[in-house]
Amino acid sequence: MLEDAQQTIEHIRAGLATKSAHMDLAGRKVLLAELEEKSNVPGLWDDPAAAQELMRKISAAREFISPYDELDTKTADVLELMELAKAEDDNELFKEIESEVQEIQNKYTKLERALLFSGEYDVNNAIFAVNAGAGGTEAQDWAQMLVRAYLRWVEEHQFAIEVLEENPGEEAGLKGFSAIIKGANAYGLLKAEAGVHRLVRISPFNSAGKRMTSFASIDVVPEIEADDSIEIDPDDLRIDTFRASSAGGQNVQKNETAIRITHIPTGIVAQCQNERSQGRNKDVAMKVLKSRLLEKQWRERQEEIARVRGEKSSNEWGSQIRSYVFQPYQMVKDLRTGYETGNISAVMDGDFDGFIYAYLEMNAGK
Repeated sequence: MLEDAQQTIEHIRAGLATKSAHMDLAGRKVLLAELEEKSNVPGLWDDPAAAQELMRKISAAREFISPYDELDTKTADVLELMELAKAEDDNELFKEIESEVQEIQNKYTKLERALLFSGEYDVNNAIFAVNAGAGGTEAQDWAQMLVRAYLRWVEEHQFAIEVLEENPGEEAGLKGFSAIIKGANAYGLLKAEAGVHRLVRISPFNSAGKRMTSFASIDVVPEIEADDSIEIDPDDLRIDTFRASSAGGQNVQKNETAIRITHIPTGIVAQCQNERSQGRNKDVAMKVLKSRLLEKQWRERQEEIARVRGEKSSNEWGSQIRSYVFQPYQMVKDLRTGYETGNISAVMDGDFDGFIYAYLEMNAGK
């Protein structure tokens, strides 16, 4: 039994060494030290936005590094404990070692999952949007159901959210919804959900009780810190103002504070309506637009690299990725990975992790 435990720990230590080299852990520690040095500069909080971004980077770097250091220390300690147990033939110590090894295995599995987020922008916040497909009220109701489910997912993962737009349908549901989901690896997780989501159910809006099919699309791009690498010609922008949509009541906007910015050459649109002032809505919409343009440039760069290498890549952007069947049976199935579950109520309460990790594991290393 002790020999098996020792082999397990030695296997984990070997895996840690390999992963540390592959992920350039030494280089990441140097970068963390540099970031921490910047955080000690006097007057850091004179620019709160820049300070918050710096602290976010430090937090993300520590969160990445600390599991390695913790596991390295724990595995070394357990190996010493094993030598002591062998020398003293202590049964109580054997039990303690068994418990420690199980905990280490669990943490190592968690670390392996964390390594799925090694993409250039995986650690970033996510700009997340849901849009109803063709089909009027049916599709708009489905879009709202998805928004509700993902908001529960966000809450479960203790992410923060900044709602940018919530565009209600004429009768029910939502035409569109967008928000910035804030937290470590928010984009790395949610990128798995981009695409068309298909619903099959008996419609509550159809008096004949017919089975209906509805579609809604999910768009996810990383929130990218704008820098000098992207320049936008003001002449390439069309800026529209409008009243923010609302379900009514005291919160109805009387002024045209909502902003929609269209980048004419690419057709990319960004809008924000949930801030109190037109100026603030414009600032947020520009930030979203720049992130989407930078993401587009990054995607095109990856496609060009693949083309030069002669690689074939299937462009799944906007394609149907998942089916949700409510009747005549219950099933949610991802069409890319084959992952499925019959517990549709759990999924609609935000249980997307099985689908997300199945996708990430399928694409690991690609």
